[in-house]
Amino acid sequence: MKGLVGWREWVGLPDLGIRYLKAKIDTGAKTCSLHAMHIKIVEQDGMRYARFHTSPVQGRSHALVLCQAPLVDVRDVTNSGGQTETRYVIHTHMRFRDHSFDCEMTLTERGDMAFQMLVGRNALRNRFIVDSGGSFLQGKPPQIIPVPKSARKPAKPKTVRKTVPKQADSD
Repeated sequence: MKGLVGWREWVGLPDLGIRYLKAKIDTGAKTCSLHAMHIKIVEQDGMRYARFHTSPVQGRSHALVLCQAPLVDVRDVTNSGGQTETRYVIHTHMRFRDHSFDCEMTLTERGDMAFQMLVGRNALRNRFIVDSGGSFLQGKPPQIIPVPKSARKPAKPKTVRKTVPKQADSD
């Protein structure tokens, strides 16, 4: 049975050490793409791997995760702005709350984008139906614990004004 997803969902990439991140579901994109920086190709035991850093938390570019995944291809990809760029393609495991599967994913700099990851048609096909009006239809992942609104921003310290009694003038 196919799962139902909204236009954004929590996605896990366990092989990369990423429990969950917010991803945009993009039926206009053929392949999935992940924000990646400092990409290096390394060889181990006769296999080629892409080693890179990613920042799985939106707006926290300092929270970097070092990842490594099998390199399967190098492809020219046309982005949403019509620009063609050469991207590394990795093979990794993807997990939605109740769905788990292997997929290919391109690596690209998405630091200026609202989402660190796009889930394209290659991952959606024959697995999901997309409800473009819904969000997080797969639910919150079990490892995500909501932060109370009161704890999101530190409270401003209250200014306490002390009234000092006027001293009497002594003659």
